Amino acid sequence: MKLLFLGDVVGRPGREKLTEGLEKLRRQTEADFVIVNGENASGGRGLNQNGRDDLLRAGADVITMGNHVWDNKEIYRFIDDEPRIVRPANYPGYCPGQGLGVYTCGINQKIAVINLCGRIYMPALDCPFQAANELIDSVAAKVDFIVVDFHAEATSEKLALGYYLDGRVQAVVGTHTHVHTADERILAQGTAYITDLGMTGVQDSILGVNKELIIEKFLTQRPTRFGLAEGEAAIQGLLVELDDASKKAVSVRRISE
Repeated sequence: MKLLFLGDVVGRPGREKLTEGLEKLRRQTEADFVIVNGENASGGRGLNQNGRDDLLRAGADVITMGNHVWDNKEIYRFIDDEPRIVRPANYPGYCPGQGLGVYTCGINQKIAVINLCGRIYMPALDCPFQAANELIDSVAAKVDFIVVDFHAEATSEKLALGYYLDGRVQAVVGTHTHVHTADERILAQGTAYITDLGMTGVQDSILGVNKELIIEKFLTQRPTRFGLAEGEAAIQGLLVELDDASKKAVSVRRISE
């Protein structure tokens, strides 16, 4: 089983790059299942219906989200009716959408996709570690594979969750910082890990935003209206190969196309 995880799609340039390149990338990697983080896909903040349709038409099997999941209010119109979207599971109380999705991939194999948000330098949500425990316990007997998109700021928090879930899930991949980290590995008990998948968007930018605007903000500390960068985009992420018998990761490879 080969799983392709793609980093945060940022705005129209990211969506267009995905539309242009994902089908070819899927063939080249022989990926059986593609998970794309789409929380920045519409205007750089949130996801609207057009953004959702673009990602699914491009070839995403599942769209995960993050702390900007509610920034585009249009998502309230369709999130309850779209099973291919998974938003952070650790929002407190009732929340639209789902934090865990179960899908068929490969030859009738079941994969559970969990989305969680971190709490360090992020909104104060419920504990992602406890939420992971509850979700894994609820689904482990029903599926072949479990993977986690951990949308978090702090490297320490991402690493901690990776080690905490090692051997209980097949992959823990970090999103949110838009910087492709070079620490992809297979942990001791067979779980694939990377601190951040990077970004599907314009590379000559600061996290997908026009770099001059971000520099101005740092220089002046005055309010600045951010605009998305234009230019050549790239697809970044991680390819994970799983052994169907042992249920462990056997290889990981960073993707940057």
